[in-house]
Amino acid sequence: MVLAILALFVFHETWLMVAAVLILLGSSYFIFISLGVSHWVYDRSDLYHWKWLTNALGDTDQNRMIFCHSGFDDASDLLKLETPETEWRVLDHYDPASMTEASIQRARRWFPPATGTLAVPHDRWAVDGEWADVVFGFLAIHEFRSVEERAAWFREAKRCLGARGKIVLVEHQRDLANFLAFGPGFLHFHSARAWRESWELARLGEVKSFPITPWIRVTVLEKS
Repeated sequence: MVLAILALFVFHETWLMVAAVLILLGSSYFIFISLGVSHWVYDRSDLYHWKWLTNALGDTDQNRMIFCHSGFDDASDLLKLETPETEWRVLDHYDPASMTEASIQRARRWFPPATGTLAVPHDRWAVDGEWADVVFGFLAIHEFRSVEERAAWFREAKRCLGARGKIVLVEHQRDLANFLAFGPGFLHFHSARAWRESWELARLGEVKSFPITPWIRVTVLEKS
């Protein structure tokens, strides 16, 4: 009996050690891989070099554009430099009641809203109807967690678009590539199906979709 209990104890301890090692290896993998992927995406890819804009916009007018973010804006000033003749509206949809992640709080301290940014709800914009040629949702609209919230954002974007206007959505997706890069953090993104359901509720149609990297996709929409 004593030998049996001792054997059970040793077996149990061994599995605890194995589990601890596996957890450590898994955590280390996602920490180092996610840091590497983030460096690639944000520092070395074309994301902030804007060459992909030509593919996204084609011959779409670029006289008036709207840039939307949800509390973290490190891109609108850079984008303005690429389009010096464009009249811009920068909208901040940050909602402290629902967007409580510590990462957003840090991002707002590091990158406060640009001068002239308008703080507006995601479903009520202080912009005239059919004012814009292009509306950008840049790594921000995934912060709206429900299909209906995202559909409400798409409806406002549609309301503000001219007849030939385009919506340019730049986002991570809840897919295998983002899981392998960010582990459980990929659940903060939305699936292609969930995105499609949201914009179809707003009666928007997809014009084109293409990746900037394996982890970020550009989707261009128009009034259907």
